[in-house]
Amino acid sequence: MKRVFPGLAASLAVGVVCVLINRMIPEVSALLLAIIAGIVLANTVKLPAVLEPGTAIAAKRVLRIGIVLLGFSIVLDDIVALGWGVVLTVIVTVFGGLTGTVLMGRWLRVSRSQSILIGAGFSICGAAAVAGVESSIKRKDSEVAAAIGLVVLYGTLMIGLVPLVLGMAGFDDRLSGLIAGATIHEVAQVVAAGGIMGGGVLTVAVIVKLARVLMLAPVIAALGLIERGRGGSTTRAPLMPGFVAGFILASIVATAVTIPDGVSSIISLVQTVCLAAAMFALGLGIRFAAFRQMGFRPVLLGALSTLLVCTIATTGMIIAS
Repeated sequence: MKRVFPGLAASLAVGVVCVLINRMIPEVSALLLAIIAGIVLANTVKLPAVLEPGTAIAAKRVLRIGIVLLGFSIVLDDIVALGWGVVLTVIVTVFGGLTGTVLMGRWLRVSRSQSILIGAGFSICGAAAVAGVESSIKRKDSEVAAAIGLVVLYGTLMIGLVPLVLGMAGFDDRLSGLIAGATIHEVAQVVAAGGIMGGGVLTVAVIVKLARVLMLAPVIAALGLIERGRGGSTTRAPLMPGFVAGFILASIVATAVTIPDGVSSIISLVQTVCLAAAMFALGLGIRFAAFRQMGFRPVLLGALSTLLVCTIATTGMIIAS
């Protein structure tokens, strides 16, 4: 505890501060703010080495606690109520986006592991998906940092672009919410974009996004199975990591039991603090020098992956609605 306390306490403190700022200014995402804070510090200040053991814990174990608690926000009945056409579109978007990104990565000569991390982040739920998937594949830490950096870059751009494009298209609130939730990378980014569009867009967008988050479990399980078949991860991780099983169980509990508002609020608060602390710790691992070293190809792959996910999701949601 003496070894991990400084970095863990610092990460949690930043998480709490980011959540407080979000409470005062709802338009500011706590998770996005935490990632940016980590990136800024990592690239402007030489941090004490004593923080490293604790931030490593925050980036992995605290993140997984946050992902498990995120499951309590997913009520399966709300997802089913969207209609099977919408649910099918979500499934196709996630697996189509991930598979397509890997294929495009091969064409661009981006490493398979880097392509998987980018595809997972852009197709499922951003940085949390990148961090969740990395335990199931052989990868370099620099590839994880690069994928998270690209999620921040493109997801932030989409906060402004998606409302603008959907507004110009003249779609109604429901269809705009379906498309926004199915295309934007992070849950927090979906909330930010939905808030800009207003009306009934936000609620629909968040439910669709949570349906994508739910796909994290089968994707991790599928990747674990594939990697075992390739001989790539027989000793790295179980087929379904414990935090994924916890995530599924939390979602089942939220569906089967009506959680009191007070308890739900506490769970949501702890979940957001945990994820914000983890995002800060992950942000500390993102160095601008690493972006220069990775070259243009992963950046281009991120753009193409975003375009692919948007195309699949938008086409599917228009047909489904």
